[in-house]
Amino acid sequence: MAQQKKIRKAVFPVAGLGTRFLPATKAVPKEMLTVVDKPVIQYVVDEAAEAGIEHFVFVTGRGKAVIEDYFDIQYELEQMLRERNKNAELTLLSNILPKAGTASFTRQQVPLGLGHAVWCARDIVGNEPFAVLLPDMIMSSEKSCLKGMVELYEQTGGNVLAVEECDPEQAHKYGIVGKGAPVGDGFKITEMVEKPAKGTAPSNFFINGRYILQPEIFKILETQERGAGNEIQLTDGMLTLAKTQEFAAYHFRGETYDCGAKDGFILANLAFALQRADIRPAIEEPLKALISSLK
Repeated sequence: MAQQKKIRKAVFPVAGLGTRFLPATKAVPKEMLTVVDKPVIQYVVDEAAEAGIEHFVFVTGRGKAVIEDYFDIQYELEQMLRERNKNAELTLLSNILPKAGTASFTRQQVPLGLGHAVWCARDIVGNEPFAVLLPDMIMSSEKSCLKGMVELYEQTGGNVLAVEECDPEQAHKYGIVGKGAPVGDGFKITEMVEKPAKGTAPSNFFINGRYILQPEIFKILETQERGAGNEIQLTDGMLTLAKTQEFAAYHFRGETYDCGAKDGFILANLAFALQRADIRPAIEEPLKALISSLK
């Protein structure tokens, strides 16, 4: 196989309104809600950086300027930390700051769905393959999900989707893929079905919010008709792209937390807090006591 173009850019669709977290998200973007002591978006950006992403493209909307501010220098805060010799805190802030020129922000003026949000990044991404990471989904694993996807892409080329297994009885709730021949840490995708009717799903592998796509998707999304929810759906665009290009699935074997839902957000806070050596000793016993008190 000819050498594939490197995956250098990642798109983060962060224009969503976060209505499931009202009233908090009336003033705070859902991507800036914290899991332990880091905003949700930071976990997703860290995952992309671990996978070798060099340019971070944020598709924002009104009320999301704080995300841009977060990935910038805050002079007053840093000066105060220097005056107080808070070197650990200064290092922490420095480590989350993207290098100059590696973060871009573009607007999705009208909320027309995920497909439309991805299309809004077309001029920044250009004519090269790219990753898409849904900012609601944060993951815990030894090797980051996107890194595993990039490794599979280097073997297969084309397009790569991350998938996980669900209870077959729950397959009707997800975007499901058909399982073909094995390849690397995954398999070839034979079909994609968005929320199949009960008992008709081709497998129990669902798409979990991570994508590597070829730039031809932009032309498709440009004329894509509105689908479910009267929005431009990325799945519809991928189905069209699949007629001319191959798709592979990376089988992610870790934990995924949907921080766009209250239960997933709470579970993420507990899971990531228990992974922290500086926090676990203080919360482990109270958590055990709380669980044992459940009737």
